[in-house]
Amino acid sequence: MSKSGVETVLRCYPQIYFACHRRHVRDPKTKTVVSARQASVLDHLDDVEGTSLLDLAKHMGVTPSTMSLMVDRLERGVYVRRERRQDDGRRVDLRLTPAGARIKRQQNVLEPELVDAMLERLDKDRRRQALAGLELLAEAAQEMMASGKLNRFLRGGTK
Repeated sequence: MSKSGVETVLRCYPQIYFACHRRHVRDPKTKTVVSARQASVLDHLDDVEGTSLLDLAKHMGVTPSTMSLMVDRLERGVYVRRERRQDDGRRVDLRLTPAGARIKRQQNVLEPELVDAMLERLDKDRRRQALAGLELLAEAAQEMMASGKLNRFLRGGTK
């Protein structure tokens, strides 16, 4: 890949993200506002399969104490619950509550209305070209993930 192609993606993606990213999520039932960071934590949890706080902190690149504070807030907001593991009562798993699952289902990285406004700034042909380009990049991303290349890269392997 040419260096200019990589530079173009690295220059353009943040512009789109910062123009259209969702800064907070509103619970559709209670109208409570959840920060984008809290919604990101919810996005990494499940209502059936438990996750340890240590694993979650490691995955999200924060200290366990930082994650504990975040989970405390989410627990007070009734979005997360802590449960003792059946097989080891010393360990605690985190699970989404029904309210947390509702937020997770509603969560988008980008704000649909802002994406729509951005696309409306393009004429029909340029919009079609832009969307076709995004489809191609998304296909390449899916192929890269399916090939295992991303996992090898994250483990410190070669490109």
